[in-house]
Amino acid sequence: MRSDIRKDFPILKRRIEGKQLVYLDNAATTQKPIAVIDAMANFYKCSNANVHRGIHTLSEEATTAYETARNKVAKLINAPNPDHIIFTRNATEAINLVSQSWGKTFIGKGDVILLTRMEHHANLIPWQQLAKAQGARIAFIDLDKQGRLQLNQIKKLLQEPVKIVSLTHVSNVLGTINPVAEITSQAHEAGAVVMLDGAQAVPHMPVNVFDLDCDFMAFSGHKMLGPTGIGILYGKRKLLNAMPPFMTGGEMIEDVTWENATWSELPWKFEAGTPCIAQAVGLAAAVEYLQDIGLDVIREHEYDIVNYAFEQLKKIENLTLYGPGPDERSGVISFNLAEMHPHDLASLLDEQGVAIRAGHHCAQPLVESLGVTGTARASFYFYNTRSDVDALVDAIQNARKIFGL
Repeated sequence: MRSDIRKDFPILKRRIEGKQLVYLDNAATTQKPIAVIDAMANFYKCSNANVHRGIHTLSEEATTAYETARNKVAKLINAPNPDHIIFTRNATEAINLVSQSWGKTFIGKGDVILLTRMEHHANLIPWQQLAKAQGARIAFIDLDKQGRLQLNQIKKLLQEPVKIVSLTHVSNVLGTINPVAEITSQAHEAGAVVMLDGAQAVPHMPVNVFDLDCDFMAFSGHKMLGPTGIGILYGKRKLLNAMPPFMTGGEMIEDVTWENATWSELPWKFEAGTPCIAQAVGLAAAVEYLQDIGLDVIREHEYDIVNYAFEQLKKIENLTLYGPGPDERSGVISFNLAEMHPHDLASLLDEQGVAIRAGHHCAQPLVESLGVTGTARASFYFYNTRSDVDALVDAIQNARKIFGL
């Protein structure tokens, strides 16, 4: 990791309440390097136009930039072909695309949708709604006391008529890294399709969809240095071809009459209307940046940071940590300080320039299963340092003094 890498992120120079910003809310969204900011600004300055239909120079440039982004994303996750990559607004829309298109086509009354007890709302509510609409049923893989999946349940659960297993690769609350390749193999043996929520995995570690053999995977641009407003759905071509469009309108058609319409080829069948062009340009720059560093290097750096953070946080009296040990998790640590409300703690930390998350993190059932209504969450990325951990610990100790804990 370059020692001067923080210089690439202008926002990290900010001061909050007179204190140097310590940004530890990366699971919610990551900061953007100047390379991403410049790429989007240059697109608007020099090549702004709509894509695919135009013959003029600007449109051709915009189309090339947009499709280049698709190619870069495909290579990042080792997708067999760029047409396996669908651009959406975010990971949530990508999961909804699968639940509404594939789910309504292939899931019927009595079928089972298998999830886990650690899912983000984005990978829970769409399946709840689908199950209600189709007369299907949802089953769950439970967690052990350390926040790991109880893998011994899976074989029995897969004896039910499971049509799809949809699970997070990495928990956004517990940081747990799930053995998704093993689970995918078991699901396929039982004849089930597998969808992965990769929002907390793809930005932080090497992810190879070919090796994982997942059928679908969703992730978001803004959690991997890119802009908001763009997400990614990876899908196997056979499944995507069998699915009807999620939305209809311009751009996604092959032919239209007054009475009927036929659909374009992949991936454009699922990209109705003017797409997120500038966002794709920014995402391409983000992918380049990540690849220049190396996802293996990023994973190694985060592993060091989270180990150090665990050591330091465990020394704080009345602090409760949630989830497995650092060897089994990503750079996400959720905690509570005595009886202090996590919102109060986050507010006090903000006064020290330390930005964390507080609440149920869009995983309310999971957080409530921990016996609390919310947690504080520090989440790290490759531009964070041990000094950031020290600042977090100092700010928590200061909060203890203020509350007399």
